[in-house]
Amino acid sequence: MRAASLFRERFGGEPDGVWLAPGRANLMGEHTDYNEGFVLPFALGQGVTAAASRRVGRRLTVCSRQEPGDAVEVDLDGLAPGRVTGWAAYPAGVAWALEAAGHWVPGACIAIDSDVPAGAGLSSSAALECATALALTSLAGLDVPRAELVTIARRAENEFAGVPTGIMDQSASLLCRAGHALLLDCRTLENFQVPFDPDAARASLLLINTRARHELADGEYGRRRAECEEAARRLGIPSLRDLTGLADLDSLTDPVLRRRVRHVFMDNQRVLEVVALLRAPSGPSAHTYRQIGRLLTQAHASLRDDFEVSWPEADAAVEAAVAAGASGARMIGGGFGGSVLALVPAAADQGSGPGSGPGSGPVRDAVTAAFARHGWTAPEFLDAVPADSARQLNG
Repeated sequence: MRAASLFRERFGGEPDGVWLAPGRANLMGEHTDYNEGFVLPFALGQGVTAAASRRVGRRLTVCSRQEPGDAVEVDLDGLAPGRVTGWAAYPAGVAWALEAAGHWVPGACIAIDSDVPAGAGLSSSAALECATALALTSLAGLDVPRAELVTIARRAENEFAGVPTGIMDQSASLLCRAGHALLLDCRTLENFQVPFDPDAARASLLLINTRARHELADGEYGRRRAECEEAARRLGIPSLRDLTGLADLDSLTDPVLRRRVRHVFMDNQRVLEVVALLRAPSGPSAHTYRQIGRLLTQAHASLRDDFEVSWPEADAAVEAAVAAGASGARMIGGGFGGSVLALVPAAADQGSGPGSGPGSGPVRDAVTAAFARHGWTAPEFLDAVPADSARQLNG
């Protein structure tokens, strides 16, 4: 309840409630969301908490433990993209998007705390949006369906904060269930809960924060999206989701665009293959997770070579993790920095402390040693346990 403590410090009194929205890791399907394809994320135990209360008037005041400067205060009347910048654009953007969707937003004070590493590719920004969305709608006494909140939070990120992401991150934060991954069709927005419990097959998921910070607003992410749109235009299809096979690439002469399209097509196929493995009638097994691990490593090679969004620390982490016994590993998130997800089978030699699930000790040690050889800042390790979606913690 550190957010509630911060609220008392900065605003005095007790908050009306505290809301939590989790970060996410994406098991499979990277850069497929804005191409109207398939993704398979799951919610993390780490998240963003928002302690909030209504206030008199039409002003929104937000502060964050991770941003120790003065609180940011914005006027809800006349709020528009460009009026708020920096981290506060995300909660302010949610207020703007809620009102644009026809939902009245009350004046409020919100204190934010997070244990999702910022810039690690674990969707701390979407978690901030979703925690804010739950807080503001609850304070207003509104019952907005989760599916609508997903689109509202995404609009806040795209149009107010100016980050051209797809809809996966907000969907994961608001719709996931513990012990499941979320199969999301980003064209129809249909979603399905897929049982996902590595522990049942004596495996664990290890998140490796490479500490190479990524920023999706820096241009490269938007450039990849534009390349995909241009490739679809040249292929004469509405989006890369409509590609029926790699043979269709014969008409695409640009080698860069061919690589981009190949990654998107194959990653969509990998999502569906992972789902088929998880839904097999025989249930989860060590073999199932070895197969999933193989697909993870294939996806990393595709992101590195065809989509060109990996970075040196991620490549080294994947190589070291697999060499040390991981079933597979890949970079996750938009790229150019962030985290690696490794699927680790059980082993007798286990680590201790954060990131010390079954078999993670040798993997953690190997990755740490690889970073030391390169002279890089030591990586951070987090357990990745499929968790519940956003919710109110009290009140």
